[in-house]
Amino acid sequence: MPPTLPSPRGPVSSGLLRRLTQPPPRRWTPVAHTDGDPLGEDAQLALTVCYELHYRGFADVDPDWEWDPGLIELRGRLERGFLAELRRRVGVIEAGSGVDDELRRLAIEPIEGDGVSHRLLADGTWSQMREYFAHRSIYHLKEGDPHAWLIPRLPAPAKAPFVAVEYDEFGAGSAARVHQQLWADLMDAAGMDSTYLGYLEQAPAPSLAVVNLMSLFSLHRRWRGAAAGQFAAIEITSPPGSRRMADALARLGAPEACAHFYREHVEADAVHEQVVSHGLIANLVRLEPQLADDIVFGIRAWEFTECQLDEHLRRCWDAGRSSLRGGLRTAIGAG
Repeated sequence: MPPTLPSPRGPVSSGLLRRLTQPPPRRWTPVAHTDGDPLGEDAQLALTVCYELHYRGFADVDPDWEWDPGLIELRGRLERGFLAELRRRVGVIEAGSGVDDELRRLAIEPIEGDGVSHRLLADGTWSQMREYFAHRSIYHLKEGDPHAWLIPRLPAPAKAPFVAVEYDEFGAGSAARVHQQLWADLMDAAGMDSTYLGYLEQAPAPSLAVVNLMSLFSLHRRWRGAAAGQFAAIEITSPPGSRRMADALARLGAPEACAHFYREHVEADAVHEQVVSHGLIANLVRLEPQLADDIVFGIRAWEFTECQLDEHLRRCWDAGRSSLRGGLRTAIGAG
C-alpha cells in the first residue's frame, strides 16, 4: 500500500501537495516560490515528495505525475537551490583533490568521538534510541534503492563491484535478509510503525536532507561521481558506527531484532568498505578521472548533511525535548 501524502510545511510544499491530489494538468501553473532556506522544512519536504514519485508514489496520486514537465521543472528549481547551498556549506573543492586521501580520512575514527552513536552508547535512553530509529526509517526502509539508479551510469569495471555490494543490500537473494526488511523487523521489535514513510510527518528537514541528497545524486547522470562518493562514504564509516549502536542496544537491553540489524552492518560493511574503495571508486577514477572532484564533493556533502542531523538530535536532547516534529508516534497497539 503506497503511503499517504504528508501535511504541507510552507508555500511550496502546500502548492505541490494541492496539485498532486488532482489529475496531471496539460499546462502547469507555477507553484508558489519562496526564497527561504533550501535546507528548511518547506523545501526539503517538497523535494522528498517529488522524489517519492520515483519510488513507491503516494496513495490517490495519479502515477502520471512522476514525469509531468511542470513538476520536473519545480523539482529542478528545488535541486538547484539545494546544490547551491551545499556548495556554499561544503566550500571549494580544490582542483585535483586526492580521492585516495579522502577515503583514508574517512577510514580513520577520531579518538574522541562525540556523534550521536557515541551519545547513545554512553548514556542514551530507550526513548532517544526510538526517536533515532524514526529519523533513520526514512532511508532504511528504502535502503539500497536510491543508489540502484547509479548502476546503469557506471562503466563495467566500476559497475561490477558496486552491484556486488547492492546484492548484499538486497539480501543476496533472500527476502528475509533484505536490509529494508531487517529495518522493518527492528521497528516492529521496538513497538514502532514499520510501514514505508510511516514517520514522514514527524521527520524534520535534517532527516529528509540526508535522503534527498542520495536521490538527487543518483537520479542525475551529471552527479554520478558524487553519488559514488556518497555511497562509498556510507560504507566506509558504517562498521564502527554500527558497532557502537549494537553495543548501545545491548546496554539498553533492546530486543534482539534491533541489535541484529546493526551487527549485520558491522560484518557486511567491513567487506563493502574494501570493495567500494578498491573496486567502485578506484576503477571509476581510473576510467573517468574528470569525476574525481565530484566524488570528493559527494563525500563532503554527505558529511555535511549527516552533521546537520547529528547536531539537530543533540541540540534537542540537550534541551530535553523531542527531536521529532510533534514527538514520537508509536505503532497502533504497541506497548
